[in-house]
Parts: sequence; C-alpha cells; structure tokens
Amino acid sequence: MKTKALKAAWPHTLPICVGFLFLGMSYGFLMRSKGFSFLYPMLMSLFIFAGSMEFVTVSLLLSAFNPAYAFFLALMVNARHLFYGISMLGKYKNIGWKKAYLAYGLCDESFTINCTVEPPPGVDKGWFYFFVTLLNQIYWVSGATLGALLGYVAHFDATGIEFVMTALFVVMFMNQWGETTQHRPALTGLACSLLSLLLFGAETFILPAMALIVLCLSLNRIEIKGAKKP
Repeated sequence: MKTKALKAAWPHTLPICVGFLFLGMSYGFLMRSKGFSFLYPMLMSLFIFAGSMEFVTVSLLLSAFNPAYAFFLALMVNARHLFYGISMLGKYKNIGWKKAYLAYGLCDESFTINCTVEPPPGVDKGWFYFFVTLLNQIYWVSGATLGALLGYVAHFDATGIEFVMTALFVVMFMNQWGETTQHRPALTGLACSLLSLLLFGAETFILPAMALIVLCLSLNRIEIKGAKKP
C-alpha cells in the first residue's frame, strides 16, 4: 500500500523537485555566505519549512533580537496557510496520524498537488498525500543543505543572492496577472505596499503593508476568483 502510494505521488513532485533544489541551494549558499554553519539551513528548512520565511529569517538572525516583530512577521508572511488548511479539512479527514504531519508540511506546492490531484484507484489517499508532502520537504531540505555545503568550497561574491526570493515572487505575480482578469487584489497589494513604504520606510514597511492589504481586501470584500482569460 505504501509503495503504491509512493510510486503514484513521485511523478507529480518531480517539477517541484527541480525548483526546490535550485531555490534551496540558493538559500543554503546565502546562509553560508553570512557565516552560518550548514546545520542552520539544514535544520531551519526541516523545522520551519517555509521558503519565503526562511529567507527573511536570515536578516532576523543578523539583526537585533526582537521576538514580537519576528512573530508577527512570520504570521503575516505565512497567513495564507490558514486558508490552505481550512480548504483541506475535507481532503485530510479520516486519515489518522498522518493528518498532523500534513498540516505541518502544507506548503504552496504540496497544497496545489493534494488539492487538485486525485489518487489513482487502489491507492490510499492518506499515504498519497503523505508522500507528496514528504517528498517536497525532502527536496527542500536537500537543496538547502547542499547549497550550504557548496558554500564551503565555492568562494565567490555572493552579493545579491538573496534577491532570488524577490525574483520568485515577481515571477509569481506576473504569472498570476497574465492568467487572471481580476486585477483588483494585485493592484491593492501594490498600492498598500507603496503607501507603507513611503510612510514607514524600507526597513519597517512589510508588516504595515501586509496588515493594510488584509484590511483593504476584507473591507471591500474583493472576491478573488482567478478567472482565466478567454
């Protein structure tokens, strides 16, 4: 049963493997370039398992200790997972102890697969969802660890490598813009971010911007449909 579920889940995760290895290695190399041991990215990718937050954590570790700021920043950056979790309650029903790990390992990519792909006939859905999530985490942890180990032997100017996450979000934004006809949420996000940047400055605008975005979307009841272009 487990082997059949693993074989069914593995092909769906291969595209994610490529992306996770590249981004994970970038993150690991960034951590190493900042002077951290390879254990840091390995353990952080294992226990945090939130790519965007892990990149942000690099600056948090190098700045003054501010647990309240770190808590609210992590909450805002990963707030979308609250909605992921709610939408997966039906899918993850009656699968036993695996539900706890699936809740912990629910990243964007695992959510996409487990939400849209139905396990083949004869494959236990609990084990299918489990292996999708586990494989994706293995890819990310492996990439981060390999990148950090590469940092021990590869010596070059790593200035700007942290921009890889910014570039990822820019590409995601452009992709969503091209695939949808409803642009009000995107424009709202841009406007709130720009306003917060002008009011609070580059160092502290993230939390106010994200809070303002959530507030605007809630007050205006903007319905995010993701409608496809004809």
